[in-house]
Amino acid sequence: MDIESVYKSKLINAEQVADLIESDTDIIVAQCASEPQGCMGKFHLAKDRVHDVKVFSVLTLKPYDFYMKPEMKGHFELCSWFHAPGSRQALKEGTGTVTYVPNMLHRAATDRLKVRRPHMFVGTCTPPDEKGYVSLSLGVTYEKDIFDVAELKILEVNKHLPRTFGDTHVHISEVDYFVEHHQIPPTLPSPQPDEEAMKIGEHVAKLVEDGATIQLGIGEIPNAVALSLKGKKDLGVHTEMMVDSVMELYEQGVITNKKKALHKGKFICTFAMGSEKLYRWLDNNPSVEFLKGSYVNDPCVIRKNSKMVSLNTCIMIDFTGQVASESIGIEQYSGTGGQTDTAEGAVEGFDGLGKSIIACRSTAKRGQISTIVPVLPEGTGVTLHRSHTDYVVTEWGHARLTGLTVRERTKVLISIAHPKFRDELTAKAKQMGYLY
Repeated sequence: MDIESVYKSKLINAEQVADLIESDTDIIVAQCASEPQGCMGKFHLAKDRVHDVKVFSVLTLKPYDFYMKPEMKGHFELCSWFHAPGSRQALKEGTGTVTYVPNMLHRAATDRLKVRRPHMFVGTCTPPDEKGYVSLSLGVTYEKDIFDVAELKILEVNKHLPRTFGDTHVHISEVDYFVEHHQIPPTLPSPQPDEEAMKIGEHVAKLVEDGATIQLGIGEIPNAVALSLKGKKDLGVHTEMMVDSVMELYEQGVITNKKKALHKGKFICTFAMGSEKLYRWLDNNPSVEFLKGSYVNDPCVIRKNSKMVSLNTCIMIDFTGQVASESIGIEQYSGTGGQTDTAEGAVEGFDGLGKSIIACRSTAKRGQISTIVPVLPEGTGVTLHRSHTDYVVTEWGHARLTGLTVRERTKVLISIAHPKFRDELTAKAKQMGYLY
């Protein structure tokens, strides 16, 4: 096969991708740093000739015309597995072009495939190598599963993407069209933790043993945890998201992956987003494997890790241990993501040493309200069922809920609530019959 000739024969531009969109179909696009921004910026050009086109995405990074403009109603609908600022804004403005898809991350792709086969998959990749293989680079959370079954497979080629290993390799013969769009991959800053976040990080770090396998995400609290883990030894990584803090712990000798029971010696993840430094570190790095989210986030797989520790954050938690991480009332803020997957997998660890940790500040809205509440607001989605809630951490300490009665849970949760709300919470618990 003449690799260069075959590749060139499949090259089209982003406007031509819009021409391929058909009415009453599903388009699934790659997520986060893998987002095909060149193509997505042209979807709206198909408006006048299509209707009822559903575009499935996660954390859509840009406010694209196809879902931000009210005139797109009836033509396009962004079906978001996890909301981002643009989709939240469109919802508030009532454009009628955005909806949420309830899901568990490890089943996001396979659940949708039970509804119907997607007409089009649009992702990103590296340029082909001398053998004709491209790398899907920064994410295969659902991308590879969808790529394998989509009617049309379109990849946006970006020479700035790192070449990664795992389930990321695709031969050009499997791709219908390529679009060249070279840009620096989207980056995500690492916020500097404040004093409150650092206290949470220190409490979490006390729960992490040497030799543990960890799952960390992005944000101020996970960054604080990473900073607090500097004294640990031989940590391993099995995580949905590869971030800068994990790379930094490796460089400091904290992460070695030597004690892992599963995929020993390897970082296991399903997507990555962070700094340009992270992307350079990932490029041709055989110690990092990007595997499908249907595998990485499967609780049955996660439980095979030794001393598995899952860290997730939340918006609020009620007296019984119900964790709300994605909505406040009926207002959908983000999504379930992999929280339920990793939490369930960790607490069911094969060695009995797994831990699921839910971390949050004890107050919100600049200290005006408590994040530990008697009951969740009406309509709030429960992200983590109370039966799976293990450790809860605030800046005031940690509480373990596993095996506790509702009365015991109420008492220990109030003990890590902000002191200025404890009397009020206690009075309400007594009124509800949770405390005597």
